[in-house]
Amino acid sequence: MHVIHMHPRTALISAALGLVGFGFLAGPRAAAAEPEKAVFYLGWRAEPEFGGFFQALNTGLYRQHGLDVDIRAGNPQTNAQLILSLHKADFIEGSSGDAINALQQRIPLVTVAAMFQKSPRVLIAHPHRGSDTLEQMRGKPILIGTQALTTVWPFLRAKYGYTDDQIRPYTFNEAPFLHNEDAIQEGYVTEEPFILARLGVDHPVVLLLSDYGYQEYAMAITTTREMVERRPDFVQRFVDASIAGWYSYLYQDPAPGNRYIHENNPDLSDAQIAYSVQAMRDQGMVDSGDARRLGIGAMNDERWADFYRTLVAAGVATPGLDLKRAYTLRFVNRKAGL
Repeated sequence: MHVIHMHPRTALISAALGLVGFGFLAGPRAAAAEPEKAVFYLGWRAEPEFGGFFQALNTGLYRQHGLDVDIRAGNPQTNAQLILSLHKADFIEGSSGDAINALQQRIPLVTVAAMFQKSPRVLIAHPHRGSDTLEQMRGKPILIGTQALTTVWPFLRAKYGYTDDQIRPYTFNEAPFLHNEDAIQEGYVTEEPFILARLGVDHPVVLLLSDYGYQEYAMAITTTREMVERRPDFVQRFVDASIAGWYSYLYQDPAPGNRYIHENNPDLSDAQIAYSVQAMRDQGMVDSGDARRLGIGAMNDERWADFYRTLVAAGVATPGLDLKRAYTLRFVNRKAGL
């Protein structure tokens, strides 16, 4: 069994960002003598895409909401849903696709908030090679990771006519892409374009899949159905503090969150972090769509249903599922932070 590595806790700073602006979000247990323990498991190393959670930790927002939070990092090979189901974590990071997959497997998990209104997933191509649209990428070699083969790839195959003989393994190494100018690779809009620019690929074609119908909620907070039913106040406080952390990270000084990233992922440069944060702002990853009206973390029934239909059409999801068992709107859409 994979052993979860717990990163060292960084010092909590309660006033560095002028958090008075978020005081209205403080939870009902903010003054409790003993904050409640909460374990939040991430499926990847410390990066800016998780910055709002690190910000909530390092500015004391979780503490203000009566929570003592451990953020634990993992990797794509770790089964986060199993960790949550075995009660080794209280919350995990996931997506609406993960939630629907859990529902199909009859795993009683519930998505309670979505920090990203847009998935950061992209397809990237070399410039001037006739791969400027998703349609033009049909028939060309595409480097794609194992996880995307069960989510993004069936969508591309169903909607754009891609075929499995296009698949090449993507191991988060850019060398195969660099050595073949006709190759296309998947990635995140917050990461790979920056890396490729540093490697000499100027102005690559970057297509954000959420702009082409892949309407997945990402960076979602997921917990168990038992937690939602038995400890709703605990869940609400975690969601509210996380939302406050994201507003703080994007629109105030992100230094506390970035300090956590530096301490737990020292290979990530300041330039890469700054690029990722700016990309999240520019693309409206966090604060767009429903989040503009209802606050960060917002979700709605129609979008869940539409994405479910997309997965059914792609052959990924089974028709007839009780979709509303995969998520709840109970803890979001309260205009927190607005």
